[in-house]
Amino acid sequence: MEIVIQLVLLTVGFVMLVKGADWFVEGAAGIAEKFGIPQLVVGLTIVAMGTSAPEAAVSIAAALKKNADITVGNVVGSNILNVLIILGITSVIVTVAVAKSTAVIEIPYMIFITILFLGLGLTGSKITFWEGVILWAAFLLYLGYLFYMSMKKKEELSQEVQDIPVWKLLLCTVVGLCLVVWGSDVTVDAATAIAKAAGMSQRFIGLTIVALGTSLPELFTSVSAAMKGKADIAIGNIVGSNVFNILFVVGTTALITPVVFMKDFLVDTLISAGAGLLLWICVAKDKKLSRCGGIIMLLCYGGYFIYLLQ
Repeated sequence: MEIVIQLVLLTVGFVMLVKGADWFVEGAAGIAEKFGIPQLVVGLTIVAMGTSAPEAAVSIAAALKKNADITVGNVVGSNILNVLIILGITSVIVTVAVAKSTAVIEIPYMIFITILFLGLGLTGSKITFWEGVILWAAFLLYLGYLFYMSMKKKEELSQEVQDIPVWKLLLCTVVGLCLVVWGSDVTVDAATAIAKAAGMSQRFIGLTIVALGTSLPELFTSVSAAMKGKADIAIGNIVGSNVFNILFVVGTTALITPVVFMKDFLVDTLISAGAGLLLWICVAKDKKLSRCGGIIMLLCYGGYFIYLLQ
């Protein structure tokens, strides 16, 4: 009976996370566009951070509750899911065009910070306060680059978003953020209880169930954006989310409490870096992610999931 209750709570937590992230993205992206921020930058920042809010809230809450396996597993698992599953599904549905700057700068930077995260985790088997500072410095560098991009590239903005009153956008942003924070607390508690009751490791729960649940906003946002022809938001959402997950989520968590990096996460983090490399190879030539590339990504995740079950 206890596990049934926890499954219900886990479902409720996911619903709160998804709906909260949806409202947060709608409000925050609308406000950003009113200030003339380009679509690509909106995808790499506001939308990426909004859809990564569940990962941030879940990971920080898990760390404070001393469930470090879920913290690292959620971030690494989400990053793998973002590339292999979400971009895989999105590109199978519709070919995703990729901006030149994304292929040349942003994707390689995502791969670099994944390797940096792995290196920091292996030194001392934990991410310390000062290593959190390093991650935050890399995050500020990323924000500086995006600010430069926003100044360099101005484009036409959607009238549909501009017609929404500012007070509604602000309300969506605040309510969405509250739902994300509350939902994250419910999700962490339920996932931890299920892991203990079912005899599963917190690593497996974090890399699969929690990672999938907190990645649903990215899935809905990317597919919707790609189908509406807003490819910059679709690909920028994923790349920006992965950068945000490592630099902000892990960096901020490490500033609060040391984040234990178990040796078991070595393979998972390498696969995360490999997924980024696969994405870069798929888009480097034609600056687009085709159905063929998407199928390869989905097959790769299938192999990874089989590895997790062993």
